[in-house]
Amino acid sequence: MSYDSGSAGVRAGATRVRGPRLLDDVRRRLRFKHYSLRTEQAYVGWIRRFILANGKRHPRAMGAAEVERFLSDLAVHGAVAASTQNQALSAILFLYREVLGIDLPWLENVVRAKRPRRLPVVLSQPEVLRLLAAMDGRPWLLASLLYGTGMRLMECLRLRVKDADFTRNEITIRDGKGGKDRRTMLPRSLVEPLQREIERARTLHQHDLAAGFGATRLPHALARKYPRAAREFGWQFVFPSMQRSLDPIDGTERRHHFDDAMLARALKSARRRAGIEKPVSAHTLRHSFATHLIEDGYDIRTVQELLGHKDVATTQIYTHVLNRGGRGVLSPLDRT
Repeated sequence: MSYDSGSAGVRAGATRVRGPRLLDDVRRRLRFKHYSLRTEQAYVGWIRRFILANGKRHPRAMGAAEVERFLSDLAVHGAVAASTQNQALSAILFLYREVLGIDLPWLENVVRAKRPRRLPVVLSQPEVLRLLAAMDGRPWLLASLLYGTGMRLMECLRLRVKDADFTRNEITIRDGKGGKDRRTMLPRSLVEPLQREIERARTLHQHDLAAGFGATRLPHALARKYPRAAREFGWQFVFPSMQRSLDPIDGTERRHHFDDAMLARALKSARRRAGIEKPVSAHTLRHSFATHLIEDGYDIRTVQELLGHKDVATTQIYTHVLNRGGRGVLSPLDRT
């Protein structure tokens, strides 16, 4: 498959380039800039869709007009959410700016999908207790950590042994959203279950080492800087997968972390057993963590720091879902 260069491109003299080679260049650039594997998969998918939607023409042979038309079609005909359109735009801009070295003019004519202002789904404290009571094993511990610490799903799944501090009862979250580190509390009620989970991970790691494996994937260039660190237990995942698999990045057989899809299924099943009608996901537990802290009187800046929000305005949305009705205003009916 080749992408035609066309006649009216951003740069003159664009040549025919085979598609897979272009997408490989995209992947290499994404990895160089330390984007996550999920972001890589999403960006490559959008770039492929953009090229196919324009008759397989090479991106050098296209420009702002084609980008605007593609993004507008997503909103008008595809009826996608604003976040989906923004992700497609980010992928295409990454292609032009980072891979092709082309700056597109400001995309003024794009029909933007409307971003609805939605309140997060929040469980009451009794609902959280019923949900957790309907779970067991590793899904229970993961769900308890999500609610008890406010971590994002992947922050919890990618937690390393060395980042759980049982002396200070805190968890260090490395390379969170925006590439930032932060700390959050380790609930005292989860200390013993988490220690048992770490011992379970230690046993798996020892078996892997004995079988000639045991090297986990290290973030960024740490594997080159510290060649032996990948086999150290402190760098292993607290919640390792029960089976080894091939790393999609380099094809190395290693033990990945617990599958997020398994947790999603466990939450869905527990929600039904607990008789909860609200939709429940891993992020619902994070929303509930923040809302319940604010209900308990904690300062919003403290909650912002625990959640890792860049702007306090993001945290303020939880003040609109406090369990006090109408932002704490007492209905006149209740005075009678």
